[in-house]
Amino acid sequence: MTLRYVLDPPVDRRLTDGICALWAQVTNAGGAVGFVPPVTDADVRPELTRHLTAMAEGRARLLAAYDEEERVAGTAFLMPNTHRLMRHWVWLYTVMLRPDRQGRGEGRALMAAVEEAARGMDGVRGIRLTCRGGLGLEHFYGSCGYKEVGRVPDAIRVADDDLRDDITMWLRLS
Repeated sequence: MTLRYVLDPPVDRRLTDGICALWAQVTNAGGAVGFVPPVTDADVRPELTRHLTAMAEGRARLLAAYDEEERVAGTAFLMPNTHRLMRHWVWLYTVMLRPDRQGRGEGRALMAAVEEAARGMDGVRGIRLTCRGGLGLEHFYGSCGYKEVGRVPDAIRVADDDLRDDITMWLRLS
């Protein structure tokens, strides 16, 4: 079973509800996607609304992964850099894959689809992302070709007594 990837899918209720459910599911399974568990769909919906607004304004693009039943199984948001000296790279945010699909190579396939999408963007020569330390995410992204280029110790507070590094990763597109 493989996923089908769509860049800039039509935004409708099925998509937005699917992303909300995915975001809550990934967070509640321990995923580092901007929240700490427990969360509900209602908790993540305002953040999704910000992403959707950025898409409507042309400041973000969505790569959605659909399963065999056309349900949202993964996402990645690509945000073009608007600074005139940095338009040659994009930010990558909110990379998610349904927990029941992890561990089968589908995360790497999602990252390959992200790379392909970025290569199709005019003038884009790199992808930059940040990830939360303490979960080994830098190793996953490293296995996808990304290089760690920066780390801010204790920049992310997931609990009063739990501070994590903010790790910056870079993929040069040649």
